[in-house]
Amino acid sequence: MVYASLYPLSGWRDQGLSVFAFLTGAWPRYVTPFDVGANLIGYVPFGFLCVLAVRSRLSASASVLVALAAGAALSIALEAAQSLLPARIPSKLDVLSNTAGALAGALLAVPLARWLLEKGPLLALRTAWFTPGPRTDFGLVMLALWLLTQLDATTLLFGAGDLREWFAPPAGGVHAPELFVTIEALVAFGHLVAVAALASVLVQPGAPARVVVAILLVAALAVKTVAFAIVFQAQNVLSWLTPGGMKGLAFGAPVALLVVALPRTLRLALAALLLMGSTALVNLAPSNPYLAAILKLWQQGHFLNLNGLTRLVSALWPFAALVCVFALVAARPAAKTPSVD
Repeated sequence: MVYASLYPLSGWRDQGLSVFAFLTGAWPRYVTPFDVGANLIGYVPFGFLCVLAVRSRLSASASVLVALAAGAALSIALEAAQSLLPARIPSKLDVLSNTAGALAGALLAVPLARWLLEKGPLLALRTAWFTPGPRTDFGLVMLALWLLTQLDATTLLFGAGDLREWFAPPAGGVHAPELFVTIEALVAFGHLVAVAALASVLVQPGAPARVVVAILLVAALAVKTVAFAIVFQAQNVLSWLTPGGMKGLAFGAPVALLVVALPRTLRLALAALLLMGSTALVNLAPSNPYLAAILKLWQQGHFLNLNGLTRLVSALWPFAALVCVFALVAARPAAKTPSVD
């Protein structure tokens, strides 16, 4: 939320007014339902998690008040910081929307808190399917962030780790289409198999590792489709399914389901090698001029700011995942091989 509210994080300057002047200023002249909805929905998880964080120590009403106060304080602080960014416009309507979202999330969490924290289906699934311990939690967070990276419509299918925007502009040379197709296929294949190997290591002995991999694959493709639906018109929601992407999926999906039967050490080694190799290919791939041209024309309120965050996560994900692989290497392996059903 901090990143989305303060993106692009540049151009800071004092504009000669109190940073809280927006609280007593006029209401915004132009209001779009998308921005109001984004402001409200964006704070629902915050309020929800605030209640979950304190519910075991506070009453239901006190937990809601904590979430409400925290949401309002965070929103006011971020809107005040926006006063120092010429590209951003602070608004008390945003504060009201954010606070309402935090309150909605808090009220939603109250009847679900004890169920989620003590006997909910997610906790039961975590216990039944995945090995205990903080290293597994780290791995599950990496898998969740991998799904988040699929919201970045500027990358190759499953491609992550593109650092060229940070260190150097992409090369402007002319390349044959076959080269782009080949690299995209290899990137999709490598990252998919690496994620499958990582996920299977987290699975509890006897749990269905192939089911976990299949769920991850379907979820990733669904998120990618949603991203393209938001960025482009409805008829282009499957534009991510390029010739290279199709080849990577066709070869990667069967291999991803097969690697779960390999020994644990071999799966971790394979995940590390494929992460490094696929990330290198992402940074060597020719840029896609058609996608870049479309994104320059696209504007979608707060989702454009969220896209900056997803690109940041996408750039850093392979390196964090590699750290997770090394942490799992140091962990004591499970006594049995997980079920591959």
